[in-house]
Amino acid sequence: MNELSRAQIRDLMAQVLANQGKVLPDDDAADLREIGFRSLDFSELALRVEDETGEELNFDAPGLRRIATVGDVLDFLGTLQRQ
Repeated sequence: MNELSRAQIRDLMAQVLANQGKVLPDDDAADLREIGFRSLDFSELALRVEDETGEELNFDAPGLRRIATVGDVLDFLGTLQRQ
């Protein structure tokens, strides 16, 4: 599997936000609600990660509920790639 680095996932996240005219802050502690990153954006980001790696990510809704910051998204997707 072609695992993406944290920086690569961050770049993909920035692209998802840029498509909506939004900017990804440099701070991993930035609150997702404050930057306008919604669950639909997370789905798009997950699909982009899958496209880049050629692997399907398997995750459940309870895990998603704990995601509140940019860093949480990066950590969650990084962990999923290693499962």
